[in-house]
Amino acid sequence: MGTDESSLSIDGHGDAVVLVSGMDGTGKLFYRQVPLLARSYRVATYALRDTATTMEELVADLAGVIETAAPETRRATIIGESFGGALALSLALARPAYVERLVIINSFPHFTPQLRLRLARAGLRALPWGAMSLIRRLTASRLHSRHTHRTEIRRFMELTASASRDGYCNRLRVLTRYDVRHRLQDIRVPTMFLASDRDHLVPSVAQAHYMAARVAGSTVRVLDGHGHICLIAPDIDLASILDSWQPPRP
Repeated sequence: MGTDESSLSIDGHGDAVVLVSGMDGTGKLFYRQVPLLARSYRVATYALRDTATTMEELVADLAGVIETAAPETRRATIIGESFGGALALSLALARPAYVERLVIINSFPHFTPQLRLRLARAGLRALPWGAMSLIRRLTASRLHSRHTHRTEIRRFMELTASASRDGYCNRLRVLTRYDVRHRLQDIRVPTMFLASDRDHLVPSVAQAHYMAARVAGSTVRVLDGHGHICLIAPDIDLASILDSWQPPRP
């Protein structure tokens, strides 16, 4: 497995669930969701490999995590947030046998405008890395759900401090080459799109409906009052969402 195996954490028992992180890549921001999911599932979290420069490398890493979390079936429910949603979609297209169910949170089949990605990458290269914590603090009101408590936002700052410049830049580079819009109809696994209606980073609701219109049998659930970073908010419970989801039979 290409990813750092020391970052892999598995909790609970039952059917496998793998959580795929967003742009920070740390895998640490699922801290509220893991205990809830681990009551009923075998839950894996891991850090994205900072040195990976292609989606194919990241897909291979994710497949390795699934093989470790579910050694007998090599299948799992994959939950991807933002960049992790793009990675999860790519896995479902490249290795559908590994995917039991697919949950995509505040994500997209292609990031537009591409100019934003290139400017962000150039800015991160030029920025003193120590200033990232200040930028996260200044943008918190636009990224987080409005009712996320300030102690959770402070914890977010602490956990994302371990994210690396190279990891961010390489993942931004991956997104400049990522476009699965023309392949969405090839996704055949049960899929749910979760979209925050106050997402100021990605037009998540519009993107969710766009994707659901092309992925057969998929569903959309709008997360009312939530921002892009929603999984540390007090009223999001992925375990309850999974338990109440009844995908259509193939």
